[in-house]
Amino acid sequence: MAQQDAMASAASRLAGLISIRDLDIAGIKRIMQLSDSFSEVLGRDIPKLPTLRGKTLAIVFAEDSTRTRTSFEIAAKRLSMDVVTLNASQSSLKKGETLRDTLKNLHAIGADAFAVRHSSAGVPAQATRWLPVPVINAGDGCHEHPTQALLDCYTIRQHFAPAIGAGQSREPVSSLRYARNGTAGTEPDSSGSTASIGSGVAQTDLECFKKLRVAIVGDIEHSRVARSLVAALDILGARTVLVAPKTLLPRSQAGWPSEMSTSLDEVLPSVDVCYILRLQRERGTGMYVPTLREYYSYYGIDERRYAMLPDHAVIMHPGPLNRGVEIDNTVADSPKSLILRQATSGVAVRMAVLYLLLGHNTGTWKADDRSVGALPRDNTGRDTTTESTSQIGLPEAADA
Repeated sequence: MAQQDAMASAASRLAGLISIRDLDIAGIKRIMQLSDSFSEVLGRDIPKLPTLRGKTLAIVFAEDSTRTRTSFEIAAKRLSMDVVTLNASQSSLKKGETLRDTLKNLHAIGADAFAVRHSSAGVPAQATRWLPVPVINAGDGCHEHPTQALLDCYTIRQHFAPAIGAGQSREPVSSLRYARNGTAGTEPDSSGSTASIGSGVAQTDLECFKKLRVAIVGDIEHSRVARSLVAALDILGARTVLVAPKTLLPRSQAGWPSEMSTSLDEVLPSVDVCYILRLQRERGTGMYVPTLREYYSYYGIDERRYAMLPDHAVIMHPGPLNRGVEIDNTVADSPKSLILRQATSGVAVRMAVLYLLLGHNTGTWKADDRSVGALPRDNTGRDTTTESTSQIGLPEAADA
Protein backbone atom coordinates (compact mmCIF):
# COMPACT_ATOMS: atom_id res chain seq x y z
CA MET A 1 0.00 0.00 0.00
CA ALA A 2 2.80 2.41 0.91
CA GLN A 3 4.51 1.62 -2.40
CA GLN A 4 1.26 2.29 -4.31
CA ASP A 5 0.83 5.61 -2.49
CA ALA A 6 4.39 6.58 -3.35
CA MET A 7 3.84 5.69 -7.02
CA ALA A 8 0.60 7.68 -7.11
CA SER A 9 2.34 10.64 -5.49
CA ALA A 10 5.18 10.49 -8.00
CA ALA A 11 2.73 10.29 -10.90
CA SER A 12 1.00 13.47 -9.72
CA ARG A 13 4.24 15.46 -9.72
CA LEU A 14 5.65 17.57 -12.51
CA ALA A 15 8.12 15.56 -14.60
CA GLY A 16 10.13 18.69 -15.31
CA LEU A 17 10.15 21.67 -17.64
CA ILE A 18 10.69 20.59 -21.24
CA SER A 19 8.77 23.15 -23.29
CA ILE A 20 7.44 26.63 -22.61
CA ARG A 21 4.09 25.19 -23.70
CA ASP A 22 4.15 23.14 -20.49
CA LEU A 23 3.10 26.44 -18.90
CA ASP A 24 0.04 28.61 -19.25
CA ILE A 25 -0.24 32.23 -18.16
CA ALA A 26 -0.93 31.15 -14.56
CA GLY A 27 2.25 29.07 -14.54
CA ILE A 28 4.37 31.90 -15.93
CA LYS A 29 2.81 34.24 -13.40
CA ARG A 30 3.70 31.84 -10.62
CA ILE A 31 7.34 31.63 -11.71
CA MET A 32 7.60 35.42 -11.97
CA GLN A 33 6.10 35.77 -8.51
CA LEU A 34 8.72 33.48 -7.01
CA SER A 35 11.47 35.11 -9.06
CA ASP A 36 10.59 38.43 -7.42
CA SER A 37 11.10 36.88 -4.00
CA PHE A 38 14.35 35.22 -4.98
CA SER A 39 15.62 38.45 -6.58
CA GLU A 40 15.20 40.08 -3.19
CA VAL A 41 17.23 37.27 -1.61
CA LEU A 42 20.00 37.69 -4.20
CA GLY A 43 20.35 41.32 -3.19
CA ARG A 44 21.27 40.41 0.39
CA ASP A 45 24.78 40.36 1.82
CA ILE A 46 24.46 36.58 2.21
CA PRO A 47 22.27 35.56 -0.76
CA LYS A 48 21.55 31.99 0.31
CA LEU A 49 18.54 30.01 1.53
CA PRO A 50 18.35 26.55 3.15
CA THR A 51 15.23 25.69 1.13
CA LEU A 52 16.60 22.73 -0.88
CA ARG A 53 19.39 21.67 1.45
CA GLY A 54 20.17 17.98 0.97
CA LYS A 55 19.01 17.92 -2.67
CA THR A 56 21.41 17.40 -5.58
CA LEU A 57 21.19 18.86 -9.07
CA ALA A 58 23.04 17.08 -11.89
CA ILE A 59 23.91 19.41 -14.78
CA VAL A 60 24.50 17.28 -17.87
CA PHE A 61 25.57 19.32 -20.89
CA ALA A 62 26.55 17.75 -24.20
CA GLU A 63 27.07 21.22 -25.71
CA ASP A 64 29.27 24.13 -24.69
CA SER A 65 27.74 26.73 -22.38
CA THR A 66 28.74 29.63 -20.16
CA ARG A 67 25.64 31.53 -19.02
CA THR A 68 23.12 28.68 -18.74
CA ARG A 69 25.42 26.22 -16.98
CA THR A 70 26.78 28.80 -14.56
CA SER A 71 23.32 30.21 -13.92
CA PHE A 72 21.94 26.78 -12.98
CA GLU A 73 24.94 26.14 -10.74
CA ILE A 74 24.58 29.42 -8.88
CA ALA A 75 20.77 29.09 -8.65
CA ALA A 76 21.08 25.64 -7.11
CA LYS A 77 23.81 26.70 -4.67
CA ARG A 78 21.81 29.75 -3.59
CA LEU A 79 19.10 27.25 -2.56
CA SER A 80 21.75 25.20 -0.66
CA MET A 81 21.69 22.33 -3.16
CA ASP A 82 24.69 20.19 -3.98
CA VAL A 83 25.66 20.42 -7.66
CA VAL A 84 27.29 17.86 -9.93
CA THR A 85 28.33 19.18 -13.35
CA LEU A 86 29.04 16.61 -16.05
CA ASN A 87 30.98 17.65 -19.14
CA ALA A 88 30.04 15.12 -21.79
CA SER A 89 33.41 15.43 -23.50
CA GLN A 90 35.12 14.26 -20.30
CA SER A 91 32.66 11.54 -19.32
CA SER A 92 32.09 7.87 -20.05
CA LEU A 93 29.99 8.94 -23.03
CA LYS A 94 33.35 9.21 -24.82
CA LYS A 95 33.92 5.52 -24.03
CA GLY A 96 30.67 4.39 -25.63
CA GLU A 97 28.26 4.60 -22.69
CA THR A 98 24.74 5.60 -23.70
CA LEU A 99 23.24 8.81 -22.38
CA ARG A 100 20.44 6.77 -20.82
CA ASP A 101 22.94 4.75 -18.76
CA THR A 102 24.82 7.90 -17.79
CA LEU A 103 21.67 9.61 -16.51
CA LYS A 104 20.36 6.53 -14.71
CA ASN A 105 23.72 6.03 -12.99
CA LEU A 106 23.81 9.65 -11.87
CA HIS A 107 20.34 9.20 -10.41
CA ALA A 108 21.44 6.00 -8.67
CA ILE A 109 24.39 7.88 -7.18
CA GLY A 110 22.02 10.47 -5.72
CA ALA A 111 20.90 13.14 -8.20
CA ASP A 112 17.44 14.51 -7.34
CA ALA A 113 16.99 16.57 -10.53
CA PHE A 114 18.68 17.09 -13.88
CA ALA A 115 19.36 20.06 -16.15
CA VAL A 116 20.07 18.59 -19.58
CA ARG A 117 21.44 20.24 -22.72
CA HIS A 118 21.98 18.30 -25.94
CA SER A 119 22.50 19.00 -29.61
CA SER A 120 19.62 16.67 -30.55
CA ALA A 121 16.05 17.85 -30.16
CA GLY A 122 13.94 15.70 -27.84
CA VAL A 123 16.68 14.37 -25.55
CA PRO A 124 15.42 16.11 -22.36
CA ALA A 125 11.88 14.90 -23.09
CA GLN A 126 13.19 11.35 -23.48
CA ALA A 127 15.10 11.72 -20.22
CA THR A 128 11.81 12.26 -18.37
CA ARG A 129 10.83 8.72 -19.46
CA TRP A 130 14.09 7.27 -18.18
CA LEU A 131 14.17 9.05 -14.84
CA PRO A 132 11.72 9.26 -11.91
CA VAL A 133 12.97 12.75 -10.96
CA PRO A 134 12.44 16.18 -12.57
CA VAL A 135 14.30 17.07 -15.77
CA ILE A 136 14.80 20.65 -16.98
CA ASN A 137 15.44 21.29 -20.65
CA ALA A 138 18.51 23.54 -20.77
CA GLY A 139 18.41 23.61 -24.57
CA ASP A 140 17.88 20.77 -27.04
CA GLY A 141 19.08 21.24 -30.59
CA CYS A 142 16.90 23.67 -32.54
CA HIS A 143 13.86 22.79 -30.43
CA GLU A 144 13.43 24.80 -27.20
CA HIS A 145 15.12 26.58 -24.31
CA PRO A 146 12.28 27.31 -21.85
CA THR A 147 14.24 28.84 -18.96
CA GLN A 148 15.85 31.33 -21.36
CA ALA A 149 12.39 32.44 -22.52
CA LEU A 150 11.26 32.78 -18.90
CA LEU A 151 14.23 34.93 -17.88
CA ASP A 152 13.74 37.07 -21.00
CA CYS A 153 10.09 37.66 -20.17
CA TYR A 154 11.01 38.39 -16.56
CA THR A 155 13.58 40.95 -17.72
CA ILE A 156 11.05 42.58 -20.05
CA ARG A 157 8.51 42.74 -17.23
CA GLN A 158 11.02 44.29 -14.85
CA HIS A 159 11.77 47.01 -17.38
CA PHE A 160 8.30 47.81 -18.69
CA ALA A 161 6.46 47.37 -15.39
CA PRO A 162 9.18 48.83 -13.13
CA ALA A 163 7.01 49.71 -10.14
CA ILE A 164 5.66 46.19 -9.86
CA GLY A 165 8.87 44.56 -10.98
CA ALA A 166 10.69 46.39 -8.22
CA GLY A 167 8.40 44.69 -5.70
CA GLN A 168 5.60 47.12 -4.85
CA SER A 169 2.98 44.41 -5.29
CA ARG A 170 4.84 41.65 -3.50
CA GLU A 171 6.12 40.96 -0.03
CA PRO A 172 9.89 40.45 0.28
CA VAL A 173 10.83 36.94 1.37
CA SER A 174 12.00 38.22 4.75
CA SER A 175 8.48 39.44 5.59
CA LEU A 176 6.47 36.41 4.44
CA ARG A 177 4.54 34.64 7.19
CA TYR A 178 2.93 31.22 7.35
CA ALA A 179 -0.81 31.21 7.94
CA ARG A 180 -2.05 28.79 10.58
CA ASN A 181 -5.17 27.83 8.63
CA GLY A 182 -3.29 26.23 5.73
CA THR A 183 -3.90 29.10 3.31
CA ALA A 184 -1.75 31.97 2.17
CA GLY A 185 -1.01 34.48 4.91
CA THR A 186 -1.96 38.14 4.76
CA GLU A 187 -0.15 41.27 5.74
CA PRO A 188 -1.45 44.82 5.82
CA ASP A 189 -0.20 47.08 3.04
CA SER A 190 0.58 50.77 3.42
CA SER A 191 -3.10 51.64 3.24
CA GLY A 192 -4.02 49.24 6.01
CA SER A 193 -5.75 46.69 3.77
CA THR A 194 -4.55 43.13 3.45
CA ALA A 195 -3.26 41.27 0.44
CA SER A 196 -2.55 37.57 -0.03
CA ILE A 197 1.08 36.72 0.37
CA GLY A 198 2.31 34.61 -2.50
CA SER A 199 0.22 36.40 -5.13
CA GLY A 200 3.00 38.86 -5.89
CA VAL A 201 2.43 39.29 -9.64
CA ALA A 202 -0.64 41.45 -10.06
CA GLN A 203 -2.80 41.05 -13.14
CA THR A 204 -1.84 44.55 -14.26
CA ASP A 205 1.79 43.44 -14.06
CA LEU A 206 1.36 41.11 -17.04
CA GLU A 207 -0.89 43.53 -18.89
CA CYS A 208 2.22 45.38 -20.05
CA PHE A 209 2.97 42.54 -22.47
CA LYS A 210 -0.23 43.17 -24.40
CA LYS A 211 1.09 46.59 -25.41
CA LEU A 212 4.48 45.35 -26.62
CA ARG A 213 5.80 44.58 -30.07
CA VAL A 214 8.97 42.49 -30.01
CA ALA A 215 11.25 42.09 -33.03
CA ILE A 216 13.38 38.93 -33.02
CA VAL A 217 16.22 39.44 -35.46
CA GLY A 218 18.65 36.91 -36.88
CA ASP A 219 18.91 33.16 -37.27
CA ILE A 220 15.30 32.21 -36.52
CA GLU A 221 15.30 28.89 -38.34
CA HIS A 222 17.94 27.29 -36.12
CA SER A 223 17.12 29.07 -32.86
CA ARG A 224 15.65 27.20 -29.90
CA VAL A 225 15.61 30.53 -28.06
CA ALA A 226 13.33 32.06 -30.70
CA ARG A 227 10.90 29.14 -30.56
CA SER A 228 10.52 29.31 -26.79
CA LEU A 229 10.42 33.11 -26.63
CA VAL A 230 7.76 33.45 -29.33
CA ALA A 231 5.62 30.86 -27.52
CA ALA A 232 6.05 32.61 -24.15
CA LEU A 233 5.26 36.05 -25.57
CA ASP A 234 2.22 34.61 -27.33
CA ILE A 235 0.93 33.24 -24.02
CA LEU A 236 1.46 36.66 -22.42
CA GLY A 237 -0.25 38.51 -25.27
CA ALA A 238 2.69 40.34 -26.85
CA ARG A 239 3.04 40.74 -30.60
CA THR A 240 6.18 39.41 -32.27
CA VAL A 241 7.77 39.94 -35.66
CA LEU A 242 10.55 37.70 -36.98
CA VAL A 243 13.17 39.52 -39.05
CA ALA A 244 15.78 37.69 -41.11
CA PRO A 245 16.81 36.90 -44.67
CA LYS A 246 14.47 34.37 -46.26
CA THR A 247 17.07 31.63 -45.82
CA LEU A 248 16.96 32.06 -42.04
CA LEU A 249 13.20 32.50 -41.58
CA PRO A 250 11.05 29.46 -40.76
CA ARG A 251 10.07 27.54 -43.88
CA SER A 252 6.44 27.63 -42.79
CA GLN A 253 4.55 30.02 -40.55
CA ALA A 254 2.68 27.09 -38.99
CA GLY A 255 3.41 27.06 -35.28
CA TRP A 256 4.80 30.59 -35.35
CA PRO A 257 2.19 33.09 -34.09
CA SER A 258 4.25 35.97 -35.47
CA GLU A 259 4.59 38.38 -38.33
CA MET A 260 7.57 37.81 -40.62
CA SER A 261 9.70 40.37 -42.43
CA THR A 262 12.94 40.54 -44.39
CA SER A 263 13.34 44.31 -43.88
CA LEU A 264 14.88 45.27 -40.57
CA ASP A 265 14.85 49.00 -41.32
CA GLU A 266 11.07 48.95 -41.81
CA VAL A 267 10.45 47.14 -38.51
CA LEU A 268 12.78 48.93 -36.08
CA PRO A 269 10.91 52.26 -35.73
CA SER A 270 7.80 50.52 -34.36
CA VAL A 271 9.17 47.99 -31.86
CA ASP A 272 9.51 48.10 -28.09
CA VAL A 273 12.08 45.32 -27.84
CA CYS A 274 14.76 44.44 -30.38
CA TYR A 275 15.84 40.91 -29.53
CA ILE A 276 18.98 39.92 -31.43
CA LEU A 277 20.07 36.37 -32.21
CA ARG A 278 23.52 35.27 -33.27
CA LEU A 279 24.32 33.31 -36.40
CA GLN A 280 24.71 29.74 -35.17
CA ARG A 281 27.68 28.79 -37.25
CA GLU A 282 28.04 25.49 -35.38
CA ARG A 283 24.72 24.49 -36.98
CA GLY A 284 25.87 25.45 -40.46
CA THR A 285 24.21 28.85 -40.79
CA GLY A 286 27.24 30.20 -42.64
CA MET A 287 25.84 28.40 -45.67
CA TYR A 288 22.63 30.46 -45.47
CA VAL A 289 24.23 33.90 -45.96
CA PRO A 290 26.69 34.97 -48.67
CA THR A 291 29.20 36.54 -46.26
CA LEU A 292 29.20 37.75 -42.65
CA ARG A 293 29.93 41.27 -43.87
CA GLU A 294 26.86 41.27 -46.11
CA TYR A 295 24.71 39.85 -43.30
CA TYR A 296 25.87 42.63 -40.97
CA SER A 297 25.11 45.30 -43.55
CA TYR A 298 21.48 44.16 -43.79
CA TYR A 299 20.71 42.73 -40.35
CA GLY A 300 23.39 43.91 -37.94
CA ILE A 301 22.34 46.39 -35.25
CA ASP A 302 24.82 49.22 -35.73
CA GLU A 303 24.69 52.82 -34.55
CA ARG A 304 22.52 53.89 -37.50
CA ARG A 305 19.89 51.29 -36.77
CA TYR A 306 20.17 51.93 -33.03
CA ALA A 307 19.12 55.53 -33.75
CA MET A 308 16.02 54.24 -35.59
CA LEU A 309 14.63 52.63 -32.43
CA PRO A 310 11.98 54.50 -30.38
CA ASP A 311 13.37 56.26 -27.31
CA HIS A 312 11.76 53.74 -24.95
CA ALA A 313 12.89 50.63 -26.86
CA VAL A 314 15.45 48.19 -25.46
CA ILE A 315 18.07 45.82 -26.87
CA MET A 316 18.26 42.18 -25.77
CA HIS A 317 20.47 39.23 -26.71
CA PRO A 318 20.59 35.71 -25.20
CA GLY A 319 24.36 35.42 -25.68
CA PRO A 320 26.98 34.65 -26.62
CA LEU A 321 27.43 37.89 -28.54
CA ASN A 322 29.29 37.93 -31.84
CA ARG A 323 30.30 41.58 -31.84
CA GLY A 324 30.61 42.97 -35.33
CA VAL A 325 28.43 40.19 -36.79
CA GLU A 326 24.93 40.81 -35.40
CA ILE A 327 25.58 43.70 -33.02
CA ASP A 328 27.95 46.65 -32.81
CA ASN A 329 30.15 47.19 -29.76
CA THR A 330 28.55 50.54 -29.02
CA VAL A 331 25.03 49.08 -29.19
CA ALA A 332 25.86 46.10 -26.97
CA ASP A 333 27.14 48.43 -24.25
CA SER A 334 24.53 51.16 -24.73
CA PRO A 335 22.01 52.43 -22.16
CA LYS A 336 19.23 50.62 -24.02
CA SER A 337 20.95 47.26 -23.59
CA LEU A 338 19.41 44.79 -21.11
CA ILE A 339 21.88 42.04 -21.95
CA LEU A 340 23.59 41.89 -18.56
CA ARG A 341 20.26 42.22 -16.77
CA GLN A 342 19.14 39.10 -18.64
CA ALA A 343 22.06 37.19 -17.15
CA THR A 344 21.18 38.45 -13.67
CA SER A 345 17.51 37.50 -14.08
CA GLY A 346 18.50 33.97 -15.05
CA VAL A 347 19.60 33.07 -11.52
CA ALA A 348 16.34 34.13 -9.82
CA VAL A 349 14.17 32.52 -12.51
CA ARG A 350 16.04 29.22 -12.33
CA MET A 351 15.84 29.30 -8.54
CA ALA A 352 12.06 29.59 -8.94
CA VAL A 353 11.92 26.64 -11.37
CA LEU A 354 14.09 24.46 -9.11
CA TYR A 355 11.98 25.38 -6.08
CA LEU A 356 8.71 24.49 -7.81
CA LEU A 357 10.07 21.16 -9.07
CA LEU A 358 11.92 20.06 -5.94
CA GLY A 359 10.59 21.97 -2.96
CA HIS A 360 6.96 22.51 -3.84
CA ASN A 361 6.03 20.02 -6.59
CA THR A 362 2.24 19.83 -6.40
CA GLY A 363 1.76 18.55 -9.95
CA THR A 364 0.95 21.99 -11.35
CA TRP A 365 2.85 25.18 -12.13
CA LYS A 366 -0.09 27.21 -10.85
CA ALA A 367 -0.32 28.54 -7.32
CA ASP A 368 -2.33 26.32 -4.99
CA ASP A 369 -3.63 26.74 -1.45
CA ARG A 370 -0.10 26.08 -0.22
CA SER A 371 1.37 29.12 -1.95
CA VAL A 372 4.58 30.89 -1.01
CA GLY A 373 3.24 32.14 2.27
CA ALA A 374 1.32 29.00 3.19
CA LEU A 375 2.30 26.53 5.89
CA PRO A 376 3.08 23.00 4.67
CA ARG A 377 1.55 20.28 6.81
CA ASP A 378 1.99 16.56 7.06
CA ASN A 379 -0.92 14.11 6.90
CA THR A 380 -1.71 14.61 10.58
CA GLY A 381 -2.41 18.31 10.02
CA ARG A 382 0.38 19.49 12.32
CA ASP A 383 2.90 22.16 11.35
CA THR A 384 6.06 20.78 9.73
CA THR A 385 8.16 23.87 9.12
CA THR A 386 11.52 24.37 10.68
CA GLU A 387 12.66 27.58 12.22
CA SER A 388 15.01 28.34 9.34
CA THR A 389 12.29 27.78 6.75
CA SER A 390 9.68 29.87 8.51
CA GLN A 391 12.14 32.70 8.70
CA ILE A 392 12.43 32.85 4.91
CA GLY A 393 8.75 32.39 4.18
CA LEU A 394 9.00 29.32 1.93
CA PRO A 395 7.56 25.84 2.51
CA GLU A 396 10.03 23.17 3.56
CA ALA A 397 11.28 21.08 0.66
CA ALA A 398 9.23 17.96 0.05
CA ASP A 399 10.56 14.75 -1.46
CA ALA A 400 10.58 14.99 -5.25
